[in-house]
Amino acid sequence: MVVPARCFVTFLLLTLAGASPVQPQPPCTTSRESSGTRVTTPLGVAQGTVPVNGASRFAVKYASAQRWRDPVVASTWEIPNNSSDPTALPLACPQSTLDPSEFSEDCLSMLLYVPTAVTVSSRLPVFLWIHGGSFIYGSATAPGLDGTNLAKATSAIVIVVQYRLGALAFNSPDGRTNFAVRDIVASLQFLHKVATSFGGDASKITIAGQSSGANLIRALLAAPSVAPLFQSAILHSDPMDYGFLSTSVQSKLQDYFNEQVNCSATDTSCALSLPLGAILSASDMLFDNAVNIDPSATRSEPMRPVHDGTLITSTLDSTTHFPKVSKAVILSTVLDEAGPAIYGQFTDPMSTSFYEEMVHASFEEPRASNLLASSHYKVPVLRDGGAADARVQLEKMGSDQVWRCSTWSFARSWTQNGGKAYVAQYTVGATYPDNQGIPYCTRAGVVCHEDDIQIVFGTANSPSPTQSSLIREVQARYKSFLLTGNPNPSASSSGTSFPQWSPATTGNFSAQNLGTRGTTAIGACNTQFWGTISVPYDYQVFGI
Repeated sequence: MVVPARCFVTFLLLTLAGASPVQPQPPCTTSRESSGTRVTTPLGVAQGTVPVNGASRFAVKYASAQRWRDPVVASTWEIPNNSSDPTALPLACPQSTLDPSEFSEDCLSMLLYVPTAVTVSSRLPVFLWIHGGSFIYGSATAPGLDGTNLAKATSAIVIVVQYRLGALAFNSPDGRTNFAVRDIVASLQFLHKVATSFGGDASKITIAGQSSGANLIRALLAAPSVAPLFQSAILHSDPMDYGFLSTSVQSKLQDYFNEQVNCSATDTSCALSLPLGAILSASDMLFDNAVNIDPSATRSEPMRPVHDGTLITSTLDSTTHFPKVSKAVILSTVLDEAGPAIYGQFTDPMSTSFYEEMVHASFEEPRASNLLASSHYKVPVLRDGGAADARVQLEKMGSDQVWRCSTWSFARSWTQNGGKAYVAQYTVGATYPDNQGIPYCTRAGVVCHEDDIQIVFGTANSPSPTQSSLIREVQARYKSFLLTGNPNPSASSSGTSFPQWSPATTGNFSAQNLGTRGTTAIGACNTQFWGTISVPYDYQVFGI
């Protein structure tokens, strides 16, 4: 296999981008669910369900949007899909992996999970979760995203939101973009209207998300106009190595998309009359071919937030001036982020020679040679003279580049410019359904990309004692963070004493382990390796 130079990240995540996603599923409910909860809001009466396990669920349209138009925040309370049934769940946003009966363009909906023992005067914190899925799939009803247990454990209103995907989110034929980002902004504006009615405090909104959902949060952090709408942020497994798209690359991708749908930039009627199936097909074509149009697009997230200079005014990386910041953030990665990509693509052990060939084909010089010369990525020689499996080093290199080290670099910049960043690594997880078919990800001690989701939500199936302990710790830390911006709860409030989690510094620091005691050493994420002239990140190489 030949991997284009300077495109290691696009190769690395080939299987993550092309894998068949797990289909949206209804959040866990019980047969005793009913529709007896009614809440009066400024937008009308909200009807919700009453599960037996401690939280009511409300489904609602937070905004409406015509195709390739900005969202308009809802002015009335409306159950999604023109339903009158409070137990009805929203259809997903259009995505080619689903049957058309499972999605709708009218998809700007959210699910609210509200602890039952609250009043209007409770003033609970609000936790808004943004799902991942490479910006082409996912929904508020994806596996593991039932917010009931998390709402109960954190005494917070938990919301899971969905937003437009693919070309419908980023590629209007007339060149406008960032609709997915604006969708999340609309969801926050909606919550400011209704949070108080559910006992929530709109001044204590924390936005959280995983993978591309975390990428969206980074876009919101780079949008000064959005800052008043939320208090703090939690970013899980954000592939920060990619950077935002530049306007010049976005323009190239837009031209290609317009060719696929055969609509000019000025022909509005053509764009609005396109069959949805044709748009999804063209969106998939763009997703598959964007890396060949411009390698900075990547194969895994070619349609993603664009540094447009109006809504998103900073790259939030080392390529441009980093703005002054003040919010507290949690930044986490998992132990084996690249595991699904590497072990899903390479099912047999990898030789040292092929590993070296891969690195040279994937990185321009001097990055390739500097990486292979580093003790962090050298393939060990076995005592019997046999060849070690170099997938171990390739997975580590991918995890460091795309997620871990780029996250630590971000944390240093965030800290240097006035914010507070708490960095963690999940050393225990719960195998996410996407990873069940990858033997490596089901091994004991392995924590693959997405394996933190069911820990956060407390939805792991038959959790082990270790997993249960981690669920309690994460939810206790999040409860503290939602209230104070500090993930170190007091023993009196949590009932358990957890290790002190220190914020990041502007130099080398250790990340807090979540799942095992102690911290994760800096390793290759030190200030002298990744992100330097010797081994720059992709966003530095491509100048985006």
